[in-house]
Amino acid sequence: MPRIARNADTLMALTFHYHQLANGLDIVAEENSDAHSTALALFVKTGSRDESPDINGVSHFLEHMMFKGSDKYTWEDVNRIFDEMGARYNAFTSQELTGYYANVLPEFTARAMEHLANLLRPALRESDFETEKKVILEEIAMYLDDPGHRLYEAAMAEHFAGHPLAQSVLGTPQSIRSLRREQMAAYFAQRYGPGNMVLVATGQVDFARIVALADRHCGAWPRVHAARVQPPLRYAGRRRSMTDAKLSRRYAMGLTPGPSAQDERRFAASVLSDVIGDAEGSRFYWSLVDNAIAEEADFGFYPHDGSGSFYLYLVADPDRGEQPLEIALRELEKVKKDLDDAEVERARNKIASSIVLGGEVPIGRMRSIGSLWTYNREYRSLEQDLQTLAAVTPDSLRRLMEDFPFDPMTIVTLGPR
Repeated sequence: MPRIARNADTLMALTFHYHQLANGLDIVAEENSDAHSTALALFVKTGSRDESPDINGVSHFLEHMMFKGSDKYTWEDVNRIFDEMGARYNAFTSQELTGYYANVLPEFTARAMEHLANLLRPALRESDFETEKKVILEEIAMYLDDPGHRLYEAAMAEHFAGHPLAQSVLGTPQSIRSLRREQMAAYFAQRYGPGNMVLVATGQVDFARIVALADRHCGAWPRVHAARVQPPLRYAGRRRSMTDAKLSRRYAMGLTPGPSAQDERRFAASVLSDVIGDAEGSRFYWSLVDNAIAEEADFGFYPHDGSGSFYLYLVADPDRGEQPLEIALRELEKVKKDLDDAEVERARNKIASSIVLGGEVPIGRMRSIGSLWTYNREYRSLEQDLQTLAAVTPDSLRRLMEDFPFDPMTIVTLGPR
């Protein structure tokens, strides 16, 4: 087997725990006896892909509303209590997942658990809803001024046309303006409950205590049955060009099929992406950035639920026209023929270092464990991830490229002309 970074067992002792409450709430934990903090999170299997077009953006809007308070706490209380604990806390919404988390000192575990539970039982007051709607509309306007965000949303809409993954996480100005509080409340009732969420605890964890706290604060939550629609994907390799005279740079994004979140080849896809388009030392770096042909040249991989995407992203002087994109596409063909052991080993070791370093921090493991459980109801130890990564070879990457040959590819460009 190829050489790789030190085994995780030599770095930290990790113990996995699982329990399900009577109402169906999954509780998963990874105990690290060497940790000095505790991370708690509630992950909900819901995002923009689970919305109907008329309420597009409701998942992200609802995330904001959680911080406006519950029947017990006002919005001022929500932030004050987290601050009193010295918590590192936040939330996020993606196409497929919404998460709420707090990283605290172990002595604040009980208070953090109670506070997270209250956070996820929002009051959804009409006055707060109307106020926050204005904030969301301002956020959409701000992101529409960001060329990279505009390009990404256009590329997703083209590549996944006709599929729920094509929908914007933020929604559109039209969908947000027309959204009613009653629609949000119905969406919450359908998706925010045991059966569609998981409580994750990592770091210094007393699991029996976590279970008792969860039962006290979440045990009465009603179970939900929120099926995710998985329509067939039909990739067409579309091409779209957008112009904005105010821009001084030309942006390009390409999306092409890759392994899904359920496919173990996602580890190989991550290694391949690093070889091709890591920020330093990759093929894109040497052919595009080091040669001053592009200012940014990235190639990455994102595993979705039931599908996956490789993506390329380029930023260059508009006077170079199609040259950066042509070079990038040539590199994608070239790597199929001349991949070598040294660059694969280098990429494996970079990713292994990232996995282990992230595993040393409870909040890092929390995101990884919660996402994987939400997608697959599966736990993977650091050791398992490192072993799978170590098994990636040039031959396995060549087989991956036979199955996912970077074709068809959707390409969207945005520039001043």
